[in-house]
Amino acid sequence: MNAEVFDPRALRDAFGAFATGVTVVTANDAAGRPIGFTANSFTSVSLDPPLLLVCLAKTSRNYATMTGAERFAVNILSEAQKDVSNTFARPVEDRFAAVDWRRAPNGSPVFSQVAAWFECSMHDLIDAGDHVIMIGRVTAFENSGLNGLGYARGGYFTPRLAGKAVSAAVEGEIRLGAVLEQHGSVYLLGDETLSLPSCAVEGDDPARTLAAHLEQLTGLTVTIGFLYSVYEDKGDGRQHIVYHALAGDGLPRKGRFLKPGEVGAARFSSTATTDIVNRFVLESSIGNFGMYFGDETGGTVHPIAKKDARS
Repeated sequence: MNAEVFDPRALRDAFGAFATGVTVVTANDAAGRPIGFTANSFTSVSLDPPLLLVCLAKTSRNYATMTGAERFAVNILSEAQKDVSNTFARPVEDRFAAVDWRRAPNGSPVFSQVAAWFECSMHDLIDAGDHVIMIGRVTAFENSGLNGLGYARGGYFTPRLAGKAVSAAVEGEIRLGAVLEQHGSVYLLGDETLSLPSCAVEGDDPARTLAAHLEQLTGLTVTIGFLYSVYEDKGDGRQHIVYHALAGDGLPRKGRFLKPGEVGAARFSSTATTDIVNRFVLESSIGNFGMYFGDETGGTVHPIAKKDARS
């Protein structure tokens, strides 16, 4: 029987729809030096016995050392540790110089200010295609109570921050909007004056409401991503919640996708729309996105680095 053949990038993007936490898996090499890599393929397995698993790519430079280690640790990063994730996802020579770490009871490296850490003995190794599944038996752990860092569709998010923003917005009338992206272009409505698509909140799931509205407008498959902007428009007295979203391939039945190079000559319906679209084009060009909180004249952008969290 022939195996199914998929486009690897498309399959990776589909897997990325599942929101996860972010971990750094650590161990010691034969000389006792600490090594580590960023991974979001982590899950608990069993309480009795206490087991967890992480997946490691066979192409990883840490493959031989990690699979040969008797012990390893899993550090679940807190929402303030995006920089730690990026450090251990890159080919940096001395990664541990950039973090505050110590030895767990049995010698595995564990980090300070993580949401939790687990030290494990190697329980089993299971071959799984282009990865290996490392099953660890927990021998020590610590839970700090800090909130974990989130990761979905190639970008980090902080659940606590997003939750606070939406909770604050429900105190006034809410308008949902979207920066709907298709291969770097932004979806806009209008002819001479352009606006972002928006709708009123219906029900208790704003992301689902927005996705349904966008799919009705465009006739395309839409996936809602991370929270992009939350602001109060004093002119209309409304709270606006804007999400980043991805559109499937095809031409929209209404409106059009504006390429980044066309944004400078476009005329938008409001200052807020102008700022959102220009910020998106700039952030897309450098690969780092932010979450804006404020009003239509000023506020704060909280960085959301768009990096690969992987082994």
